[in-house]
Amino acid sequence: MKYLQKSKLAKLIQGSLFSSLVLSGAAVAQGEEAGAESAQLEVIQVTARKRVENAQEVPVAVSALQGDNLDAYSSAGMDIRFMNAKIPSLSVESSFGRTFPRFYVRGLGNTDFDLNASQPVSLVVDDVVQESPILKGFPVFDVERVEVLRGPQGTLFGRNTPAGLVKFDSVKPSQEFEGYGALSYSTFNSVDFEGAVGGGLTDNLSARVSVLKQTRDDYIDNRAPNNFINDVTGGYDEQAARIQFLYEAGDFTALLNYHMRDLDGKPIVFHANAIEKGTNKPVAGFDPEVIYQDSVQFATQQVESQGSSLKLEYDFEDHTLTSITGWESAEIYSRADVDGGYGCGNDFVFGCPTPEMGPGFIFLASESADAIPSHDQISQEIRLASNFAGDFNYQVGAYYYNEEQTIETFGFDGLGGDFNWGYVFQEQDTTAWAVFASADYHVSDKLKVSGGLRYSDDKRDFRAVRLVTPGDFNNIDLEKSANPEDSHVSWDLSAAYKLTDDVNLFARAANSFRAPSVQGRILFGDEVTVADSETINSIEFGVKSDVLDGRGRVNATTYYFQMDDQQVTAVGGSANFNRLLNADKTVGYGLELDSEWILTDELFATFNISYNKTELQDNSLFLQGCFNCTITDPFVEGKGYSLDGNSLPHSPEWISNFTLRYSKEIGDGEFFAYTDWSYRSAIDFFLYESVEFEGEALLEGGIRSGYLWEAGDNEYEVSAFVRNITDEQVFIGGVDFSNNAAMVNQPRIMGVEFKVSFF
Repeated sequence: MKYLQKSKLAKLIQGSLFSSLVLSGAAVAQGEEAGAESAQLEVIQVTARKRVENAQEVPVAVSALQGDNLDAYSSAGMDIRFMNAKIPSLSVESSFGRTFPRFYVRGLGNTDFDLNASQPVSLVVDDVVQESPILKGFPVFDVERVEVLRGPQGTLFGRNTPAGLVKFDSVKPSQEFEGYGALSYSTFNSVDFEGAVGGGLTDNLSARVSVLKQTRDDYIDNRAPNNFINDVTGGYDEQAARIQFLYEAGDFTALLNYHMRDLDGKPIVFHANAIEKGTNKPVAGFDPEVIYQDSVQFATQQVESQGSSLKLEYDFEDHTLTSITGWESAEIYSRADVDGGYGCGNDFVFGCPTPEMGPGFIFLASESADAIPSHDQISQEIRLASNFAGDFNYQVGAYYYNEEQTIETFGFDGLGGDFNWGYVFQEQDTTAWAVFASADYHVSDKLKVSGGLRYSDDKRDFRAVRLVTPGDFNNIDLEKSANPEDSHVSWDLSAAYKLTDDVNLFARAANSFRAPSVQGRILFGDEVTVADSETINSIEFGVKSDVLDGRGRVNATTYYFQMDDQQVTAVGGSANFNRLLNADKTVGYGLELDSEWILTDELFATFNISYNKTELQDNSLFLQGCFNCTITDPFVEGKGYSLDGNSLPHSPEWISNFTLRYSKEIGDGEFFAYTDWSYRSAIDFFLYESVEFEGEALLEGGIRSGYLWEAGDNEYEVSAFVRNITDEQVFIGGVDFSNNAAMVNQPRIMGVEFKVSFF
């Protein structure tokens, strides 16, 4: 399988994305003229403000994934990165692979690859925040709905939400006996099974058990001299489970959730000198399924995590009291050939120079491993919400969070051996607490205003020790520590105006912050860096409308934000470590459009598009650059390359997604065909701008088609699917400290699936 540029088919589809929306409207109009049945779009319920509300009436830019879209996107054993470019202004990437996803909303995210990195996009699963980057990679299965809240969410959801929030809600237990099982087989001997079963145990107690099992064979060959190995990496073996118990008695409910994950896989592959100097194109003969590494046989990625939560709710006359207690724990060991090649040409690194090296010049042989041997997170939220029948309602609450973790970083000789030439032990303790309140008031039948406040206090204690010998704390080479803390008052104000029964206008202003961050991966440097708190002020205006008698839905939002003291990560450069910096100011603005259309009773389409522009504004912000690339930023002697005016890394200006589903009753069942296409424009991999490390635009498409029928009390489905149908593979990330190494997206995956649902 070779590296592919955009095929003619991909270019055609990319060029027709916007026209699809226009054609959708025309098709609906034709259906109306023909006297089509008045089928209507379903009402989407969201919990964006910790109440169940109609998404069309919430004064927040929120999008939801559920049903067919969610099933299709996650086909072929896809991990959480399937969400990339599937929702306006949302992108997801990872330099680890199936673990440690990094989320970006409206261009705001964090490229930091260290295991204690914080992100400005929060992930909340079943009402519990998943703060550690390793927790964020939990598999997606038996999920009822995914919500993405764009813009600051610092009032109700708290810490680390200045960019937005991604929220997963699992299917909950009920008294009804129901469940499903789905088994698929696809390319590279990939096997994907997921299933769930639930129902009532007593009149008051119900339960639901959900399981997942995913495997894929290694399919990438190694061709380094004296290290030829076929099918050495690229595979994984992952399993996960969730069990829930729901107790309901009158006005009281209790939901207990326990979940676990076990991954034995391989890290994402680094291809040494894959980018041709002076371009962002692949070198001649590049093959994404071939690598040239001297230590790939040691590559591994092992993750174990578990957690539980208890949600208690009591409804009394005019109020609901809610308590959510959460515990999460994770362990990881990930080892990779970071330089992506073999041998080394540097006289100052152990084991170099070597008789031969490649592909191309390898300045620094780097093989490293990172581990979290110990991690525990405890959170507690309690809130009181009114249920008044009148014009005024409110919520008040308090929140507590504590995370303790230890991190290990190992350095190896980089030449395929196990000799250890460096070890760093880090420990970090984070404690945060907050109190918050929000209120809604109906000024009139058409106008509702809302407001909220949150006081947050956040403290972090960090210590890093570099040892001569792993585990020998009597022989310390270097010790560093940092203890930042800060407090902040976040707020939001919004207004929703019902222009007509089908059209709602809204305006929202919000402020949020991200607490100070610490980074001290001192295996490759001597510096522990601290980034001060970042704060954001944002304003947005939007319209949410149901059109064509409920057969169409169009939502649009425009926004502007200014972030002060943004925390940015200087990744790589001259060594394999991170430094945290604060940019004086970052501004961003954009436009987002979501739409759904019932074209005919047999044809359903969705289309969304977003434009996001970000700009760093700091004439004192400079960085050293990459080892062997062409940087286009101005260079100032003694300071480095100026970042002033640059866009943020991994921040595409354009994101778009289009889906089309056709269904037809045939015999005793239904034939269906579904296609989806997502596009994101070019991105910069790092804070500086360079020719080589600008990722090309990426267009990926999928198809799913099958037959659905009922027999007895069961529903059966057989289908075939393809992900990345054009097999377009482009560079999605890079490593700049040693050579022009790069990572690519996943290849085309084809498979079949059988599913049975019982009621």
